[in-house]
Amino acid sequence: MSGHQEHPDTPGGHAGHSHGVAADADRRWLATALALITAFMAVEVVVSLASGSLALLSDAAHMLTDAASIALALIAMRLAARPARGTFTYGLKRAEILSAQANGLTLLLLALWLGYEAVRRLIDPPSVQGGLILATALAGIVVNIAAAWCISKANRTSLNVEGAYQHILNDLFAFIGTAVAGLIILTTGYVRADAIATLLVVVLMLKAGYGLVRESGRILLEAAPAGVDPDAIGDQLAAQPSVVEIHDLHVWAITSGQPALSAHVLVTPGGDCHAVRRDLEQLLGTDHHITHTTLQVDHAPQETLTLTGPPPTGDPAHCDEPHGPTHRDQPHDH
Repeated sequence: MSGHQEHPDTPGGHAGHSHGVAADADRRWLATALALITAFMAVEVVVSLASGSLALLSDAAHMLTDAASIALALIAMRLAARPARGTFTYGLKRAEILSAQANGLTLLLLALWLGYEAVRRLIDPPSVQGGLILATALAGIVVNIAAAWCISKANRTSLNVEGAYQHILNDLFAFIGTAVAGLIILTTGYVRADAIATLLVVVLMLKAGYGLVRESGRILLEAAPAGVDPDAIGDQLAAQPSVVEIHDLHVWAITSGQPALSAHVLVTPGGDCHAVRRDLEQLLGTDHHITHTTLQVDHAPQETLTLTGPPPTGDPAHCDEPHGPTHRDQPHDH
């Protein structure tokens, strides 16, 4: 029995190409958005203290997390661009996922704090100045539209960049709500509109934060990428000519947009291991857009050909502790 393994960097199993130019452009767009937000945030803090508006203060606090999320994104992009070396065999690509999770967590924590403050102000509303709130919110809408446009020009398939974009988008909605609240206060004197606008923003922040934490958590926990069914892939691979069995099948994402797969493939005793590997890699790339693959291909022992249930303990073709289900083309007539 012979084994053949395909390294992801060899022809047919490569992971991708350098995108240095695109990464530089992404960093420029993010840096521009960061400059816009930081400058306006300083102005907004002063105005929120002068007007007594929680909605404006919540917007300023949200803009602080915007700035932090973009700064984290820029740092993570630089770390992720470093080549793999030493004990970091994938490099630091997951720094972007950690950044996205940090963005999601800050959105959730900030939403809880702002929600508490908004409820407190609904019960005991303070005096606020509607004119200042309205003017500042309108200026904030312009700034956030410009910042959102900048980030939309970057590669949003990156969960890291998407995290920063969600921060900005939520802040834009927050400013719209704050502007409406300021107009209501200015025209009717109903000061509770400030707290109500804050609660509406809190709902948006919770939704965006949960989405980021869930998606980044899936990658950190090595779950299969969204929309990918490992069992269906295993069954499809097992149904290919000369393939007896697929086991120890793993599908995960190295970082956003970079799915990877590994599996142990058993072929018929007379099968061509190299040809089978090439065919399976082509199928994975064409049907599932998975090009970062590691396939160990072996000839199946005679006893494996007649298996009808789980492999017995000590079977040299299988691990003592199987990693997931075994996929076989039944009935097998290769």
